[in-house]
Amino acid sequence: MPELSVFLIIFVMSAIQYFMATRSSFIFGFIIPIVFIAVMSWMFTTNRIESVTMFVVLLIIGLILLIEEWVRGRKSLKKRRQKEMDIMKTKDL
Repeated sequence: MPELSVFLIIFVMSAIQYFMATRSSFIFGFIIPIVFIAVMSWMFTTNRIESVTMFVVLLIIGLILLIEEWVRGRKSLKKRRQKEMDIMKTKDL
C-alpha cells in the first residue's frame, strides 16, 4: 500500500475517533478502536502482517494513538460544556 494511502487512512481514522469522542456518550469512543483491533487481527490471520512482533507493535501504537485522540476529544467536550455553563451563569446574574 502506498505511503500516502496509509497516511490518509491514519488521518481519517484519527479524525473520526476525535469526532466520536466529542459526542455526549463516551461509549462512541470505543467503536474505532474495536474496529481497528478487528481489522488488525484479520490482517494477521490472513498473513498480510507476517511477523508477530510487527503485529503487536502496530496494534500497540495504533491503540495508543486512538486512545490519545479519545482523551483529547473528551477534554474538548468538557471544556466546551464548561464554557457553556459559564455563559449560562453569566446570563443568570
